[in-house]
Amino acid sequence: MRALTRGDAAVAGAAVLLLISSFLPFVAVDCSGKYCPTSLSRNGWSSDLFPVLPSVILTGLIGAALILLFRLQKENWGTKQVVGLRLDQWGTALSVVSFWGCLWTLLGVQKGLSNGAGAYLALLATLVLAGAVIAGPLVPALQGPLVSGAPAAQTVPQPFPPYGGQPGAPGQPGTPGQPAQPGAYGYPGAQQQPQPQPFPGQPQPHADQPAPAQQFGGRPAGGYGYPAPAQAAAAPAPQPVAQQPTAVQPAIQDQVPPQASAAPFAPFWFAVPAVRQLAHKDNPMGPPVGELVPGTWYLAVDQRGAALVAQLPDGTHGVLNDTTGIQRG
Repeated sequence: MRALTRGDAAVAGAAVLLLISSFLPFVAVDCSGKYCPTSLSRNGWSSDLFPVLPSVILTGLIGAALILLFRLQKENWGTKQVVGLRLDQWGTALSVVSFWGCLWTLLGVQKGLSNGAGAYLALLATLVLAGAVIAGPLVPALQGPLVSGAPAAQTVPQPFPPYGGQPGAPGQPGTPGQPAQPGAYGYPGAQQQPQPQPFPGQPQPHADQPAPAQQFGGRPAGGYGYPAPAQAAAAPAPQPVAQQPTAVQPAIQDQVPPQASAAPFAPFWFAVPAVRQLAHKDNPMGPPVGELVPGTWYLAVDQRGAALVAQLPDGTHGVLNDTTGIQRG
C-alpha cells in the first residue's frame, strides 16, 4: 500500500464504479402495451449491446489494472517496455479510449432505446478514470502517498566514555544511591590515626621515607619481616617517580571512539521545496526513475558525495543530485 499514491486510489475507485455499472441496466426499450417483452433492459454484459463490453467495460478495467500493476511492480517494470510503451502508458491509452467509447455510446443510442443508469454511471467512472490517469503525474495533491504518517528515522546514539568527574556506572561508589568510597576525590577520607612522636635522640625519618606508623599494616619498624631502623636508614632513598598525567580530565579528542569519527550513514526522512528529478542509481545518464514532489517525506538511504540516494514510496531507489533547501525530518 505504501507504493500507491492518491491518484492510484482514484484509479482503483473508478475501476470499481465501472465494474458495478456493467451490471446495471445500460439501455432500456421504450415500449408500452401488452405486446411488449417482459425484459426491456440490457446490461453491459449483454451480447445485444456489442461492442459496449470490449470497447468500454473491459478496456477501462484492463487500463486501470495495468496502471496499478506498474505502480506496485515499478522496480521490475519501471524501465521495461511492451511494444514500445511502458505498462502505465498502455493503461493511460486504454483509459482514455474507454471514456471516448462510452461517450459516443450514450450519444449514439438508437431510436426506440434510452440510456439506463448503468450507462450514466459508466460515463462517470470512465471520466474519473481518464482524469486521474492524466492528472496524476501533474497535480501534486494526487502524487502524495496513500498511506501517510511515516515513522521518524531512528538514530543510534554513539557510546562515549564518561567524562572526568561524572558519576560512574550504577552500583559503584559515587553513583546516586550508593555509599561513597572513603578517600575518594570529593569525599572525606578516613580518620587519620595519630602518628607517634619520636623520642629524643631517635633519628628523624626522611621526608621521602614512610613514617614508622605508615608502614604496611601499621607495624613498628624492626618487627618480624621488616628491616631494623639502621637498615632502613642505610637503604638508598627511592628515586622520585615522574608524575604521571592525571586521568581525571582527559582531552576531549581522546574521549571520542574511533568509530565516531567514521560513523556509518544514518537514514533520515526529508522533503524537497520543489519538484526534483530522481536519477537512476546505476545509470545516472539514463532516464529518471521518478520525481520528488513537495509535501511528501522521502527516506534517504545512502549518500554519494553531495548527492543522496532516496527511496520512493513504491520502493524505487534513485539519486537526488540537487540537495539544496531540503528539509530534514
